[in-house]
Amino acid sequence: MLKKIGEISLEVIKLLNLPLSEATPVYIGVTNIAHMVNEHEYEYYRYFSKIPFILSAPDYVRLKKDDESIEYVKSFGKYVKLAVRVAGDGNYYARSLYRVRDNVIKRMVKNQIFKPLTK
Repeated sequence: MLKKIGEISLEVIKLLNLPLSEATPVYIGVTNIAHMVNEHEYEYYRYFSKIPFILSAPDYVRLKKDDESIEYVKSFGKYVKLAVRVAGDGNYYARSLYRVRDNVIKRMVKNQIFKPLTK
């Protein structure tokens, strides 16, 4: 069962130069949830309900070249990263959700790997 949990905004599409239409939907399915629970259980229970907010108001984003996933980062006192990836059916799915150390995010922002979004 699929559930739409957000959209890829026009700002993110332009910033990352993505070949997508405005408001491309992001879904989550049973296998995505199982992956999050199995790999990052604490973050799943703490931040899962915040996924729509992370997608709509990220602090930073990047396109990860090796798997073409879009990584969203939001600070909740701790940085949380949400990875969104296109599947074989052409839909985008929330795939991973986990915390990242502050120094890692700050270094990647300084090196312009993660791009800030306008507020």
